Amino acid sequence: MVLPKRTSTSEDVISRVREAIGGDADWRGGRIWSLVYFPGEDVAELIKEAYAAAIYTNGLGLGAFRSLKKFESEVLAMTAELVGSSEAVGNMTSGGTESIIMAVKTARDWARADKGVTAPEMIVPVSAHPAFDKAGQYLGVRCISIPVTADYSADVQAAERALTANTVLLAGSAPCYPYGKIDPIHELAALAAQHGVPFHVDACLGAFVLPFMERLGCDVPPWDFRVAGVSSISADHHKYGYSARGASAIMYRDKAYRRHQFFTKSDWPGGLYGSPTMAGSRPGGAIAAAWAVMNYLGEEGYTRLTAITLETTRKLIDGIKKIKGLRILGSPDMTVLAFTSDGPDIYTVADALDV
Repeated sequence: MVLPKRTSTSEDVISRVREAIGGDADWRGGRIWSLVYFPGEDVAELIKEAYAAAIYTNGLGLGAFRSLKKFESEVLAMTAELVGSSEAVGNMTSGGTESIIMAVKTARDWARADKGVTAPEMIVPVSAHPAFDKAGQYLGVRCISIPVTADYSADVQAAERALTANTVLLAGSAPCYPYGKIDPIHELAALAAQHGVPFHVDACLGAFVLPFMERLGCDVPPWDFRVAGVSSISADHHKYGYSARGASAIMYRDKAYRRHQFFTKSDWPGGLYGSPTMAGSRPGGAIAAAWAVMNYLGEEGYTRLTAITLETTRKLIDGIKKIKGLRILGSPDMTVLAFTSDGPDIYTVADALDV
C-alpha cells in the first residue's frame, strides 16, 4: 500500500477499518485466551469515552496536562494500596514488559552505583515472563534461569546456588503465565534480602485479582510489599484491571531506590529533558481510562468480577479433568491455568478445532 493521493471520506475509512477487524478472532465468543480482558459493555463504553476525552493529551508534559498528573498520581496511589503499601511509589508504563524492563534497569543502575557491579546478572524462574530476557538483552544484564519444582513454582535452593557477587536482581511471579502458580515469594524475598539483592515480583496478572481473592476469603500466599525484602512490583491495569491497552505500573517500596529508574539530560540544546520510563511521549488516553475504570468499579466491582472469574476457572478445571487424556498441570493459585494431553496428539486436535 502507498499513501493515497487524495483524501477519503471518514465513512469510507471507518468502513474499511471495521471490515478488517471483522476478520479477527471472535474474542467476545470466547475464542481466544488472555489477549483480551473483557468485563462487560458498561466498562467498555466507559474506557472508550475516557480514552477519547484525553486522546490528544501527552503524559510527557504533566505540567501542561495537569489532568494527567492528577489521574496518574491517583491511579498509582490506588495501586499502591492494592500491592500492600500506601507508601509505595511508582510510574505508569505502556504494559508489563516495560514495567519489567524498568525494574531491571533500576536494579542494574542501583548495583552499579552502590556496589560497583559491572557485569550484572539477574536470576529468574524458567516460568517467568520473557520480558526479563528482553530486558537482559536490551540492558546488558545476564539472565540466569532457574528451574521450577514439581509443583511448578520457583526452586528456592536453585536460586540460592545461582547467586553471585554480580547478582543485581532476583525475581518471582504472582502468578506465572505458564502455570498460574505463585512462586514462593516469602522465601525468595528473604533470600534476596540476606544477600543484599533487590527482589522483584511480577504481578502483572495477579495485582488486580489476588487482593480481591483475599476479600473473598481465599487462601492467598504472601506476594506483595507486606513481605519484607520485596523491592518492586509490576502490575497491569490493562489485564485484570480491565482498562484499555497501554496501562501498567512499576511500583517501588521507596523513592530512594526508584531514582535509579529515571533519565535526564540537562545539556541538550532543546532544553532540559527528562522522562521517568522508557517512553518519551505517553498516550494520555491510557492514563485517563485507567483512572476511570478504577473509580467506576471500586473494591465492590473488582471483588464481584474476581468471584465470577474464579468460578469460571473452577468450571474450566472441572471440565478439563473430565476429558479423557487431559490433565491440569499442578494446582493453579489464581485464574490462570495450563493443561496437557497424555493421550491424543494435542496439536492434531488443535488443528481440527474451529477457532
